[in-house]
Amino acid sequence: MFFNSFEEISDIAMGFSSNLQGQASHEALLGRQDAEIKLLDTMRRCLTNKVKSDRDYASTISSLTTQGRKVERSEDLAGSLIAQSWKDIMDSVEQSAKLIKQQADLMESVVVEHISSLHTERRRARKLYQEEHTWLNNQFQQLTDDVARKKTEYQKSLEVYKLMRSRFEEHYVKSGRGGRKLDEVREKYQKACRKLHLTHNEYVLLLGAVTECEHDLRTSYLPSLLQRQQAVHQEFIVTWKSILQDIVKYSDFTTEKFLEIHTRMEKAVDTIKPIDEYKDFIGKHRTRPASPIRFTFEENLIDDTSGKLLPNKLTVDNLTIDWLRSRLTELETSLKTTQLSKQAMLTPPEPICDSKILSVDYSREREELRQRCQEKKLLRQAEVIRGALNELGCEELPSGCDLSMEGSFTEPAVNNKVPLRGVCNLSNNQKGGGGLIEEEWFHGVLPREEVVRLLVNEGDYLVRETTRNDECQIVLSVCWDGHKHFIVQTTSEGHFRFEGPSFPSIQELIVHQWQSGLPVTSRSGAILRTPILRERWELNNDDVVLIDKIGRGNFGDVYKAQLKSSKIDVAVKTCKVTLPDEQKKKFLQEGRILKQYDHPNIVKLIGICVQKQPIMIVMELVPGGSLLTYLRKNASTITQREQLRMCKDAAAGMCYLESKYCIHRDLAARNCLVGYESIVKISDFGMSREEEEYIVSDGMKQIPIKWTAPEALNFGKYTSLCDVWSYGVLIWEIFSKGGTPYSGMSNSKAREKIDTGYRMPTPEGTPDEIYRLMLRCWEYEPEKRPHFEQIYTVVDTLSQAL
Repeated sequence: MFFNSFEEISDIAMGFSSNLQGQASHEALLGRQDAEIKLLDTMRRCLTNKVKSDRDYASTISSLTTQGRKVERSEDLAGSLIAQSWKDIMDSVEQSAKLIKQQADLMESVVVEHISSLHTERRRARKLYQEEHTWLNNQFQQLTDDVARKKTEYQKSLEVYKLMRSRFEEHYVKSGRGGRKLDEVREKYQKACRKLHLTHNEYVLLLGAVTECEHDLRTSYLPSLLQRQQAVHQEFIVTWKSILQDIVKYSDFTTEKFLEIHTRMEKAVDTIKPIDEYKDFIGKHRTRPASPIRFTFEENLIDDTSGKLLPNKLTVDNLTIDWLRSRLTELETSLKTTQLSKQAMLTPPEPICDSKILSVDYSREREELRQRCQEKKLLRQAEVIRGALNELGCEELPSGCDLSMEGSFTEPAVNNKVPLRGVCNLSNNQKGGGGLIEEEWFHGVLPREEVVRLLVNEGDYLVRETTRNDECQIVLSVCWDGHKHFIVQTTSEGHFRFEGPSFPSIQELIVHQWQSGLPVTSRSGAILRTPILRERWELNNDDVVLIDKIGRGNFGDVYKAQLKSSKIDVAVKTCKVTLPDEQKKKFLQEGRILKQYDHPNIVKLIGICVQKQPIMIVMELVPGGSLLTYLRKNASTITQREQLRMCKDAAAGMCYLESKYCIHRDLAARNCLVGYESIVKISDFGMSREEEEYIVSDGMKQIPIKWTAPEALNFGKYTSLCDVWSYGVLIWEIFSKGGTPYSGMSNSKAREKIDTGYRMPTPEGTPDEIYRLMLRCWEYEPEKRPHFEQIYTVVDTLSQAL
């Protein structure tokens, strides 16, 4: 009978696990358990009194049934079929007073004892569930505490590193060439630097590991706990129903009058369906699954490390290479041990039977989770280290390349022996490097991430310039079993080489390497086959003449400039030379996106200058400046027709971007430009992504809160419908003539009010249709917002109607 009942309730086995993961649901479930325990207690007391009243015949029957109807915490049992059935039984008992005496002894010896046993089991099951849920919460807290402790250790190592670096620089300046004191300070500085790098790596590894563990706890263990708990609850209902059936059995009557009463009591019990018992409860207390705990790298920890340490990226150099290899060996050994232990636990668990469902033991599931979590931690850390060791700068650097700290404090060569070093000062090395600018396969200071995009097929290669430890170097990048990067070395005679012969110029070295078909290094096996030439939009820096500074961007200054060849005025965004490669990559992202687009309402890209520093993005010059400035400057003269045309221009541009699966992420009046005849053009694609959906994983520090959709702020999830929300704020700015959204509110206050349903009121003079469009753009659920194609149709229709 148990297994049939279990199969009956299995259809909704996912009810608890998918709908009751939140804290409010947990508290409600505990409340429901308390209410059921109270109900059991009430039933036990009432049936005991019923036996007594049977023996005293019917003198106390009225008070008995009255007491039976007084169920504690009845509000928590709303919709309970058990509670309703109990009430109906009490009504019938009141009518059967004269026949109860015959069944009193059996009622006491069977039913009351069964209820007492169920009551004890119910209390124990509740305690076990609460303890398991508390343990789970403690696991989440422990993960958070582990990250906080490692962060504190990181900060301490960073402080020691800064102090030792300061002392070394001070003694180096004072002592000149050397001395015992300088050696001692240098040793302490190197020790502190090594400690910082190791702590950095441990921090990165820990973040990846706890993320995996937290995900497993939240998506596997918690649903499993709730699923088992639902099985327990429903099996209690099966047992409970059996008790009520016994009550009916021992209240059996033979006369026609009381057979009728008995029939009503049977019907009251038959209405109980374990599968339906918790439907109303789940519907009332439904909550969303628990949000993941986000573990992010604290980027301010590395603000003062000269760009040598990068967030979420292992540092691979001569300070850490041996540690990383040793750590990888340890991880692989531990992983094998964990996997063997995990296999040993694969014996199938005992089948769940009637006696065990009321005594749930989570120890096996907990141990399986621990083994699985440990395996994922080890796998993740091993993968991160393997990836780091396979990148350039570790296994594939050519011989003679120095990765030591002395790159920042180079001392004079001893005994006139000059070691092999990277190519320095390209602009002054005319013989070796000056002519490189004329070579089509030389891509200047194009960042490594952009270079990788160009190298697609095996043997594709190009040459670029980079800086390591404040030293300029020429790098050969090759697509070969992934991507390899080789630093061109100089000899004491000023020639250039890899592992083979040296040549007077870099051009001759590259041509020899290409024509000979020999590997660049024996270990890499990389062979040069196809030179990748500069793209048409890669301009020479000298082709652009900067005229006037007209603004400042996130990465550097913005200039009005002129192209030498055509004398066309252009706008030029520059990137600070001192920015790390990661920031330069983000800077060039705007150019990479814009080069694909051609639309009258999208600012046009003319080219990118990467032949030397500073890197520049060259775009069409839009003379009217930002839309926000234009609105505020012309607030007294701007017409409604002009405002509608601006909305139409912006909608047309965004409709085009949506068709290209481009998410702008920063649409606002400040990022739109006003051209000739007041045409509006979408600009500033620094935060854009070319995806149908984009999940932010690097923090939300630069997010424009008051322009950003709720799902992006709450979950980091971006789609074109997020841009629709921003468009609603943009047209509010247009019709408020440059007003400040959510004026007088902080970012956090505006975000809080939006989540509670607040929407900005309509600006004065705004057509009703436009305000209705704003409200549609500000629908909380993304799927309820219109797409830009619909928006354009609405605005175009209104524009033509004027």
